[in-house]
Amino acid sequence: MIFNPRAGKVIRTGGGLIERAGEILKQQGHKVTVAPTTGPRVAGVIAREHIAQGADLIVVAGGDGTINEAAEGMVGSNVPLAILPGGTANVLAMEMKLGGNLERAAKRLPELKPRRISVGHLTCDGGRVSRHFLLMAGIGLDAHVVYKVHAGLKAKTGKFAYWVAGWSLLGRKLPEFDVEIAGNRRRSSFALLSKVRNYGGDFEIARSVTLMDDQFEVVLFEGASSTAYVKYFAGMALNKLEGMSGVTVIRADDIRIGEPSDRSAYIQIDGELAGRLPAEFKIVRNALTVLVPDTYGK
Repeated sequence: MIFNPRAGKVIRTGGGLIERAGEILKQQGHKVTVAPTTGPRVAGVIAREHIAQGADLIVVAGGDGTINEAAEGMVGSNVPLAILPGGTANVLAMEMKLGGNLERAAKRLPELKPRRISVGHLTCDGGRVSRHFLLMAGIGLDAHVVYKVHAGLKAKTGKFAYWVAGWSLLGRKLPEFDVEIAGNRRRSSFALLSKVRNYGGDFEIARSVTLMDDQFEVVLFEGASSTAYVKYFAGMALNKLEGMSGVTVIRADDIRIGEPSDRSAYIQIDGELAGRLPAEFKIVRNALTVLVPDTYGK
């Protein structure tokens, strides 16, 4: 069981939450090794090392960023990944209807079924960044929000820090970039490449995709002014994004995005800053086994 000792829920409980989750897993018959991360990108190393030593299940108690890092070390392996929500947004847990309660999710572990899924892959920064992602990649506006989030405020207030960062961009000009899909190009200031419907733990932008799909649902937003996103946000809240002027929704498994002409545009994957444009995104099929509720994706 991999966990981030700096995660808000872990800090607030003094580690008691992880201890209780470990006890629940032991009661289910598991022999549990608890492995705290010690810094960025460590979760993947821990997962890889324990798989090599014979682990037959990797449980990640943390947020989407820690889950992403662990999954990076598991791509290509047949060992299943199980997740227990312990982060700020817990998009993956909400997507699978596991809820936000870590102990309750641990108790449900025996109900879950192993399913083989595809994952996304990002290459950017001239090839220096090469990473997989389970949930989504966001390019432009939302990645800039992730870039602007104050770490201290996030630790204290959770999602509120993202709202503060987002509203600070209101009225500002956004970098635009060309998104190339199947030889066609579209100008955008925010591109979402998603394998899940849940966004941020509370909303849906992509509406017809699941982890079981072998394509991204790509949602492109036009407009250099951030004020246009007031309209887009209303459309998202009312489930009327598709068909809205300035919004394009398509399916794809290979996307290339060029560098903006005037300034940098950031990329986030699974809620964590990953790099800058230009970039290439692809689907990697049959990449990872995840434990999911039997009803998910049906």
